[in-house]
Amino acid sequence: MTKPDELLLDGEDELARTGLAVVVDENQNGVRIDKYLSESFPEYSRSFFQKQIKDQAVLADGRPVKANFKVAPGQKICVHLPEPEVPDIVPENIELDILYEDADVLLVNKPKNMVVHPSAGHESHTLVNAVMYHCRDQLSAINGVLRPGIVHRIDKDTTGVLVICKNDRAHLSLAQQLKEHSITRRYEAIVYNNFREDTGTVNAPIGRSPVDRKKMAVNEKNGRPAVTHYRVLHRFGKYTHIECTLETGRTHQIRVHMASIGHPLLGDTVYGPSKCPFRLEGQTLHARVLGFIHPTTGAYMEFEAPLPAYFQELLVKLENANF
Repeated sequence: MTKPDELLLDGEDELARTGLAVVVDENQNGVRIDKYLSESFPEYSRSFFQKQIKDQAVLADGRPVKANFKVAPGQKICVHLPEPEVPDIVPENIELDILYEDADVLLVNKPKNMVVHPSAGHESHTLVNAVMYHCRDQLSAINGVLRPGIVHRIDKDTTGVLVICKNDRAHLSLAQQLKEHSITRRYEAIVYNNFREDTGTVNAPIGRSPVDRKKMAVNEKNGRPAVTHYRVLHRFGKYTHIECTLETGRTHQIRVHMASIGHPLLGDTVYGPSKCPFRLEGQTLHARVLGFIHPTTGAYMEFEAPLPAYFQELLVKLENANF
């Protein structure tokens, strides 16, 4: 299936917010439109597309379609997305662990239990709330009012380096580097089980899970290309301390890839065991290194966030344990 046209401004995992577009492949001839769209864009449900069809927001070669419409090879299908309800975001005086700052970018070390930007159920106390207070009106506006300055994200319980863009020029530069896979992103994690080899690569597409839409999964049919390189740092018998280097930036990429090869992250009860043998808040995953070409100077810059205390303490505990 031909991949959708996408707006790659918020990393690589964000669909265009003004609309979706896809060209029908040969083997999709005669598929009903709502079924075709829900398979092409698994982030959205079939009922969502049925409503959009009813509202005449789904076009085939520029013309609105009806509910019983069936696609044909070569047709360009476009979907106009409804405007999201945008809440007011209040700047909050939340202390930031700043690694570097200049007129273009702000590098922070995100702590555990902090959501990057406001969303349903997380309207306040996010990194965006803190950054808006710190930067005032000096933030890029490309990703809208909900995500000012945000180019890429890490999960709520993942710690480490995150870059914030202070203007649109810097944002476009960083987004292009993400698209070209030229940004350095190295993570550290503790996973279950021992590895036979010291290094390896997981090259498996990631998409929405067909079983549980709240989760991601290796999805050969509807997934997008995803590549993770890993290297063993220390072996603890039942557990392994590893470094992961990302080529792509899919949602939950390291968590999904490691689980798919039998090494789920310690503390990850979504993709790993439901019970963790240690008292942890979510997965043991830390974005240690982030490197990119500076949007103004053109110089390569690399930033590193030290391992958080809980991670270091856990490594000591594993070192002294007898597994």
